[in-house]
Amino acid sequence: MRNGALKSYLLEKVLPWVQTPGQYLGGELNSVVKDHGECAGTVCLAFPDTYALGMSHHGLQILYSLMNERGWACERAFTPLPDMEAALRKHGLPLYSLETFTPLHAFDVVGFSLQYEICYTNVLTMLDLGGLGLHAEGRGDDETLVIAGGPGAQNPELLAPFIDLFIVGDGEPSLPRVCEGWRSMKGSGLSREEKLARLAREVPGAYVPRFYEPEYGEGGVQVGVRRRRLDVPAAIRPCVVVDFDRESPLPTRPIVPLVETAQDRIAIEIMRGCPWQCRFCQSTVIKRPLRYRPVESIVAAAMEAYRNTGYDEISLLSLSSSDYPHFEELVRRMSEVFTPLGVKISLPSLRITEMLKRIPALLQEGKRSGLTLAPEVARDDMRDQIRKPIDNRDLYEGCREAFARGWRRVKLYFMCGLPGERKADLDGIVEMAETIARIGKEVTGRYADVTASVSNFVPKPHTPYQWNGMQRREYFEWAHRYLRSKVKIRSVVIKCHDIATSLLEGILTRGDRRVAAALELAWRKGARLDAWREHHRPELWAEAFAEAGIDLDFYTHRSRPTDEVLPWDHIMVKYGREYLVKEQDRSVVQLQAMAGVV
Repeated sequence: MRNGALKSYLLEKVLPWVQTPGQYLGGELNSVVKDHGECAGTVCLAFPDTYALGMSHHGLQILYSLMNERGWACERAFTPLPDMEAALRKHGLPLYSLETFTPLHAFDVVGFSLQYEICYTNVLTMLDLGGLGLHAEGRGDDETLVIAGGPGAQNPELLAPFIDLFIVGDGEPSLPRVCEGWRSMKGSGLSREEKLARLAREVPGAYVPRFYEPEYGEGGVQVGVRRRRLDVPAAIRPCVVVDFDRESPLPTRPIVPLVETAQDRIAIEIMRGCPWQCRFCQSTVIKRPLRYRPVESIVAAAMEAYRNTGYDEISLLSLSSSDYPHFEELVRRMSEVFTPLGVKISLPSLRITEMLKRIPALLQEGKRSGLTLAPEVARDDMRDQIRKPIDNRDLYEGCREAFARGWRRVKLYFMCGLPGERKADLDGIVEMAETIARIGKEVTGRYADVTASVSNFVPKPHTPYQWNGMQRREYFEWAHRYLRSKVKIRSVVIKCHDIATSLLEGILTRGDRRVAAALELAWRKGARLDAWREHHRPELWAEAFAEAGIDLDFYTHRSRPTDEVLPWDHIMVKYGREYLVKEQDRSVVQLQAMAGVV
């Protein structure tokens, strides 16, 4: 079926009968439609989650703009909801791009953005629906190249059987090189393996799993990785954007979604990387070094994006926005320019420092929203242990100033299940939330609305905690009950992350290539959209792990010695494994001190 006929058929026979059909239509403001015959090549950015989540991802907008400006036809596809997937299968229709209704298998390259491990079954859904062939080894010499990047590429082994090539590190320099290299070899007569080997040799950050074979020893522990070809790198070093403002230009014509999305606003990435070294945080390790844009570049791009979209909110993004070196100047300039236009400036990633109490005065817009902060833990000794040195006085003074200037709500992000966690650490979460609520009453006459969002700690690859075991279900169940039981002020709400989802994340985050068999089994049993509580079916995963012989304790709850080979050790980070070992050893000493051993 030709693209035009596919579109007509969908409009008549399929889309009127599915939920939110606007997410499958394309045609949004600022989307780019090109004649494929007049382009350098074709690439589809495949986001393995729904349109509402994918269209909220700033990285997708960056790469979409970048590839279209390079003369490629760059298009988009998202994971369909179950009713749309069922409809496509019933009518024998492929998953298609939103720009031209082109089936995924007709693109030169399809690239997945791996933002959250729980979405891995969505990758399989999109491969299968798109006609791409589930397994990398089964694809023909000139068939579509399937690549993947993002945080999930830091442990690529779970998806190794399904992905031809992973991009490790920043996508802006490497994605064009992979796409152009692949397109240049089309019709060359080279085998798929030879083409992939050339990309592995020539593109920084390119990892081709078929050329690496994990080796296992006694007890199933991994003991090494054997290269199947000696002309590919022994270790994969990340591709890094050096000149951030030039190599990663801000998209000034972002696509405006047709339907409601999670983050419906202009997003401006002001800085990449983080100056801090929190032991739990993967992003601060994998996004080094610290890079930032000039103030005037940010303001100019924001204004152009505003004129091209009409959005009334601009979000300044980074891992820690208040650590941007010209933060006060930036916020003041943005407020001066955009407040008269009725445009709100939001700062979603504020570090709790002495700067916090000055921020409310810098933001001059009339309508106040909530203040979002991430203390992670509430007690000073636990903060020392996780290496997040903040001061509660700064937090409370910042909240007091915000309440005085019209803010009424505060959202706090915490973790439970961290190494060495005690009942006192859980008590501190509630005490902090209630203290902020009382400050609100002191300032305004009524308790402030405070939400404490508590996630279940998952040790991540390439962090000092990667050797730690994850807490068990029973602990999280007790901790959640305990937290809720301690709340005495009605305006304080404790929201805890779903335990089943966190436990699944634990094994998908730290599993090796053997776990891929269970992933495929769970998908074949019907696992879909696992990040959505209404779609997640833990029983399917339990069956799949049992049938595949996967020991959850071995992967999820077992503490590992620092000399054990980890499945992702051949994927390098800036400071290297030695730095992570040193930080883990220091953490153990601090934990012993906290427990009174030293």
